[in-house]
Amino acid sequence: MNSLDEIIKQLKNLTAIDSPSGFTAEVTEYTTNELKKLGYSPYLTKKGCVVCDLGGEGDPLILSAHIDTLGGMVAEIKKNGRLRITNIGGLNANNCETENCRIRTRFGRVFEGTLQMNDPSVHVNDDYSKQSRTFDEMEIVLDEAVTEKKDTEALGIRNGDFVCFDPRTTITESGYIKSRFLDDKLSVAILLGLAKEIHEKKIALKRKVYVFITVYEEVDHGACGALPEDASEIISVDMGCVGEGLTCTERMVSICAKDSRGPYNYEVTTNLIRCAEKGQLDFAVDVYPYYGSDADAALAAGYDLKHGLIGAGVYASHGYERSHVDGVRNTLRLLELYIGQE
Repeated sequence: MNSLDEIIKQLKNLTAIDSPSGFTAEVTEYTTNELKKLGYSPYLTKKGCVVCDLGGEGDPLILSAHIDTLGGMVAEIKKNGRLRITNIGGLNANNCETENCRIRTRFGRVFEGTLQMNDPSVHVNDDYSKQSRTFDEMEIVLDEAVTEKKDTEALGIRNGDFVCFDPRTTITESGYIKSRFLDDKLSVAILLGLAKEIHEKKIALKRKVYVFITVYEEVDHGACGALPEDASEIISVDMGCVGEGLTCTERMVSICAKDSRGPYNYEVTTNLIRCAEKGQLDFAVDVYPYYGSDADAALAAGYDLKHGLIGAGVYASHGYERSHVDGVRNTLRLLELYIGQE
C-alpha cells in the first residue's frame, strides 16, 4: 500500500470514530495503537493529546494536527421528548439541518436521531423557508418512541450528552474527498501516513520530529500545554482555506502567511515556500481572515517557538467539506521536503 492509499484508509477509519471536542478517548486510543503498530512509543498527555517521537536528532520540530471535531451537546430535553442542543466549536446550524446524528450517553448507550427545524413539514408550516436556522429553532428528533420528556429521560439521555453528526465520508472517482471533519482528520491521516513512510523506508531524519495530535483545538486550547520541552518549532498541519479572495484550491497545499491572530514566523514560512518551489509542488500562499491554529494557541500559552501553518486545501470549512487527493499528495510532499528526508 502506497502512502496515499494509507492516508485515505486512515481518513476513513478516523472519520468513522465520533470525536467532538471533549469526547475523544476512542479516537486517540485508535491513533495511539496505529503508531504503536509501526514500532513507535506514543503517549497521552493528561489532557488526552497524543505525543510521538518519530526519530531524528537536533533542532526538534513538532508537527501538530488536531483530532477533535465540531459537534453538539444536549442542552435541554423538551416537553415533546425532543432535544435542544448547544454547539461544540464552530458547528453552524445552517450546515447540519436534516443531518443524521448519534446521541452518546455518559454510560455507553447510543441513540440515533436527526436534526430538524421545529415544525419542519412544508405542507404544514407555511413559514418554513422564512424561519431562522439557529439551534434554538431546531431540535433532535430521536428515532425512538418518545412523545414527552419522561420518555426520553427513561432512555438514559440527559443534559450534557454528546451529539455526533454523520461524517458521510466518500471518495469520488475523480479524486475528490468529501466529508465532515476533514478539518482536521485529513491532516491526522497525513501524519499517520508520514509516520508509516518513515518507519517502512527506515528514513534517517535530518532533525528530530515529533507528532503532536491535539484535542480541544475546536474550542481554542488544543496545543496550550504539554508540548515536548526541547522543541524549537511547531508546524500546525491543519486545513488550507479555500474561498473567495484566496488562491488555494482543493488540489493544492496551502501555506498560511497570516491568520486572524497575526503573521506566522517569517523564517518558517519562507522555508516552507522554498521547499514547495524546490519540489515543484502545486501550492498557494494565502492570508486567512477568520482562522486560528494550534500553533497560535501554543504561542499564546507562552511557548517560545517558531511557528508555521500548512494544510491541504479544504472547501466549505465547518460544513460538508471537500478536498482532493492531489492536495493530500502536495501536503505530504511538502512535509517530506521540510523535515529534510532528502
